[in-house]
Amino acid sequence: MANLFEEIQPVIYKDTKIFFLDQTALPTETTWLEVNSVETCRNAIKSLVVRGAPAIGIAAAFGMLIASRTAPKGSFKEYYSYMKSVEEYLGTARPTAVNLFWALKRMDKKILSSREKPLSEMDSIVENEAIDIQKEDEQICRAIGIHGQEIFTPAAFKSGFTVLTHCNAGSLATSKYGTALAPVYVAKERGINVRVFVDETRPLLQGSRLTAYELHTSGVNVTLITDSMAACVMDKGWIDACIVGCDRVAANGDAANKIGTYGVALLAKAHNIPFYVACPISTIDLDTKCGSEIVIEERDPAEVTEDMGKRTAPYGIKVYNPAFDVTPHELISGIITENGLIRPPYAKALAELVEASTDSIKH
Repeated sequence: MANLFEEIQPVIYKDTKIFFLDQTALPTETTWLEVNSVETCRNAIKSLVVRGAPAIGIAAAFGMLIASRTAPKGSFKEYYSYMKSVEEYLGTARPTAVNLFWALKRMDKKILSSREKPLSEMDSIVENEAIDIQKEDEQICRAIGIHGQEIFTPAAFKSGFTVLTHCNAGSLATSKYGTALAPVYVAKERGINVRVFVDETRPLLQGSRLTAYELHTSGVNVTLITDSMAACVMDKGWIDACIVGCDRVAANGDAANKIGTYGVALLAKAHNIPFYVACPISTIDLDTKCGSEIVIEERDPAEVTEDMGKRTAPYGIKVYNPAFDVTPHELISGIITENGLIRPPYAKALAELVEASTDSIKH
């Protein structure tokens, strides 16, 4: 479908109204949730109506716009105190995705830098910042896609190239293009024959419900497999590279992504297949030294014990349901960002990348 990105976006701001595409209803239903309260925004992020690190950040930015419209404006102190409480409240929705906190901090910084302006202008200032975050994300994702072309071998232009991905890091997780899927979409635009194997991604099936859906809809050659089939297709020699998204990259290059990603990386290592992480620079968290410091969200046991409305495990069974795992940097062949593809050793490269990005923003 040529207009995929116009028709399927996780967050739409139109005529001063905010809408989230309900990703829990996909792929069988396309339902939009109008978000008109801070509570609705937080609950939508928490319940995965909107998900994917960049999209969560965008959603939170528009949540701050909702807050600004309802904030008391008797004085800046009163206004800022309210906005700060909302920032903290939205930050409790998902603890692992660093883009959530990055977006909230950016909104906070914008508000503070505008403190001398009339309070009557604050809604417009916050609105423009949220819109900018969304627009910039689209540019960032396309840049990731362009730099990601480096992973495709010259033979890919003739015989094709096959990627395996886990979870969803496509347009549904961002403003457009995605992170892990951005190289696929850009390659398709350039006439490169890229095939994609998609892990279904248990327990919430983001791979089958979302990734397979958007790739199939956009005309990409996609094959869906269960998570337990990844080793089999690698062993058959069908996979040229693995590309996944990421919710947080630690200073040493350890990367947190959807549960099961670590297993894919181990399998890729065993089969001598390169494993790449694609993410915006905003996902790099230099304050987190290594993966063991990343807070891993644990979710409702019912996500594991119930499937498609049916009980699939004994009542009273103990359940461990982490939403993410951490892939050690030793297993990562490269990290694809909007400013280029970096390779090990990561500590210095990541620090330089973030510093360069910060300097460019200042100037």
